[in-house]
Amino acid sequence: MLQFFLWYLLITLVGWLTFPLTYRLFPALTDRGFSLARALGLLVWGYIFWMMASLGLIQNDGGGLLLALILLAGFSGFSLLRREVRTSLADWLKSNLRLVITVEVAFFLAFAAWAFVRASNPNIEVSGGEKTMELAFINAILRSPTFPPHDPWLSGYAISYYYFGYVMTAMLAKFTGTLGSVAHNLMSSLIFALSFIGAYGILYNLLAAWRKHHPPSANPAPSTGLPLLGPLFLLFVSNLEAILEVLHGGGLFWNWTSKTTATSAFWSWLGIKDLSDAPTHLSWIPDRFIWWWRASRVIMDTDLTKYSTEVIDEFPAFSYMLGDLHPHVLAMPFGLLAVAVALNLFLGGWKGETNLRFYKLPVRLDGLFFGALILGGLAFLNTWDILIGFALVAGAFVLGRVLELGWNWKRLEDIFAFCIPVGLAAIFMYLPFYVGFQSQAGGILPNLVSPTRGAQLWVMFAPLFLAIFAYLIYLWRTGKRPARWGLGFGLAAGAALFLWVFSWLLAFIAFKLQPAFVGGLIDSQCSGSVMLCFTLTTARRFSYIGGLLTLLALLGPTLAFLIPIHDQPDPSAQPSNSHTEPTTFILLLIFLATVLVLAPDYVFLRDLFSSRLNTVFKFYYQAWMLWSLAAAFGVAVLLQELEGRWAWVYRVGLALVLIIALAFPFLALPNKTNDFQIPAFLQIIKSQQAAGDRRAILDAAKVWTLDGSVLFSNQYPDDAAAARWLLTAPAGNLAEAAGNDAYSDFGRMAVYSGQPNVLGWWWHEYQWRGNLSQLASPLTNLSCQADFTISGLPRSRADDLSCLYSANNWDIANEVITQYNLRYVVIGTLERQDYRINETIFQQHLTPVFQQGQVVIYEVP
Repeated sequence: MLQFFLWYLLITLVGWLTFPLTYRLFPALTDRGFSLARALGLLVWGYIFWMMASLGLIQNDGGGLLLALILLAGFSGFSLLRREVRTSLADWLKSNLRLVITVEVAFFLAFAAWAFVRASNPNIEVSGGEKTMELAFINAILRSPTFPPHDPWLSGYAISYYYFGYVMTAMLAKFTGTLGSVAHNLMSSLIFALSFIGAYGILYNLLAAWRKHHPPSANPAPSTGLPLLGPLFLLFVSNLEAILEVLHGGGLFWNWTSKTTATSAFWSWLGIKDLSDAPTHLSWIPDRFIWWWRASRVIMDTDLTKYSTEVIDEFPAFSYMLGDLHPHVLAMPFGLLAVAVALNLFLGGWKGETNLRFYKLPVRLDGLFFGALILGGLAFLNTWDILIGFALVAGAFVLGRVLELGWNWKRLEDIFAFCIPVGLAAIFMYLPFYVGFQSQAGGILPNLVSPTRGAQLWVMFAPLFLAIFAYLIYLWRTGKRPARWGLGFGLAAGAALFLWVFSWLLAFIAFKLQPAFVGGLIDSQCSGSVMLCFTLTTARRFSYIGGLLTLLALLGPTLAFLIPIHDQPDPSAQPSNSHTEPTTFILLLIFLATVLVLAPDYVFLRDLFSSRLNTVFKFYYQAWMLWSLAAAFGVAVLLQELEGRWAWVYRVGLALVLIIALAFPFLALPNKTNDFQIPAFLQIIKSQQAAGDRRAILDAAKVWTLDGSVLFSNQYPDDAAAARWLLTAPAGNLAEAAGNDAYSDFGRMAVYSGQPNVLGWWWHEYQWRGNLSQLASPLTNLSCQADFTISGLPRSRADDLSCLYSANNWDIANEVITQYNLRYVVIGTLERQDYRINETIFQQHLTPVFQQGQVVIYEVP
């Protein structure tokens, strides 16, 4: 409880310290960036701290954090040097007190509510998620004296991952004295709350801009209630898997041939794993073990031999339910910050020119600097996000210029004059990150076989589709937006055709450069015939045409409504004010999200999985964020604009859609949290009150905890005690069992102590670095037979660990200890389970510094 309030007070202080800066940076937004001040403050504070620590100017300690926070306050306070600015800010606070109170209350409630959810299910589990890896990063950063932080699972190397979000987590943990295992759950709650008020603020600003062009007959002040639709659609609205679970468990659409067997044309056609099998018993409440996991795997890719593989298709409500603190989650509030930058640009913020000696920037210099800071931060947080963030900011800038000044070839100059310096600055400002960054990404490959089926696409996005289609129909029927229908749909169809041709051109190039990739497809699925492969894959696209038609139905009207902006004249004398109407910005969101979903049907980024699994995961997630904002805006507009019977029809339809779309959090939350552990709480109170214990309530409250190490402590009490000892022990490399599997308990000492081990989850290291060379053993002449095999390596670090623990003489063990500069050798539960240990060798030459039960830690003299 204390840690929760410390985090709340700290992030609130950071937000208020940063507000003068956001007030200056977001002049075109009605809320002047108030709802985003916490996110921007955390980003700027984190950047100052990381950069100074990376350059060796400060240490990774409390003093360095305090200095970085003082510098943040100084930068923000610089905006208040002029008296008129101070007066303007004070007047804004007085006139927008209702908004300020709403945002503050919303943030506290969102933070507290999700902290309670995490406290009801705090476990950092090794299966079904990435929490173990994330905690390893957090603790490693906490233990690293300087940056870049050491890799907890590969001693001698720095982290090779986009780890900025974990730096921010460790900063808050260190400043408040919070354990890493508690900080993991608090950061998850904080990101949820920052995303909540970020989505709220963006929709508030969009509706305020819209209202200027559509003034109501009554209250002209911006609504503080309707913007709640932003976080509702972003964080709570979900795909249809939960309602399908209800129908499936209730036995609908099944033809029962006996009490235990049934067939169903519908469920077989839908083709979603687990739902294709008949229920073992009938129940309207889903009760299959972690049934909610299936919501993140509703897209199934099927090859020409009808072999199906799962594709990751997470959405925000699922991510927060799962509780992983992965980069795509950590980046969310800062992605919303990029949306705010784009909206501010579109509405005319940062207007002006900066004359450099050899260059003229079409925006204010501080705007360009902070735009680059935010976009570069997205790459450091979740590298995939910079693509859509940059496209959104650049697109908003260009559309704003076209609407204000009209279209001519000078707009192309504006594009290059803005995009080139922003892009270069975004990379340069985070250069220390790129210097040591490696990646598994290896170019672009064609997707010839597996476009997303229409049925599964609708299962994934139906609530957002329905809201957006209703808004587009409203624009069409009211005639408030001119459209070029033929050109819009022609361009949409042309884009799909171009992607299809491009995918085959890419396949031809790939076949020439890497015959194994396309050749494997042709040989295994097309009987060795290129023409047969072309015929079969084309037929597959037509059989899955529903997905493409859906996306074209979105893309066509969106382009049709966007294109007429080119008809604006080039007013050399009087600029137009139409750029302050946000409909064009909403259309830009819809357009970019649709492209993100369309692209993986034809191409994907190559990685170690050699499939579109990660591309769909990252692109669909970003599309959800953009579509959810557009859907929320559309719903808010229609709730205000529709009258008479159409208003009632729309409200009834919206209610039905929301009931279906909110089934997932409503049903999954009790399942994930064990009914929030309230039955256990009541049972403890009952038993303790019966015993006359006055501390019953306090003891019962221990059912809830934010400490994610509870599960580990219960499963391995002696190992957990050893990890706690290592957490405060002097820094040094350690040896522990490596194991051969990811998502296992191996590597646990590094995870819970932050001390670097010789090797942890090797498959994850392979993904982060894109090659196996750094996992190879340098001890090629070690006279020891090892049986651990990593395909592609004659000998690995895991082999050396096997030799260390199985050594029958000190010389072999000492050679491994010396090579890896080991300070600690752990002999615990997993080491005794995996190796035949001759512990006498360690007892004779090393010093035991910790012992509990069967767990011993030896220190190298």
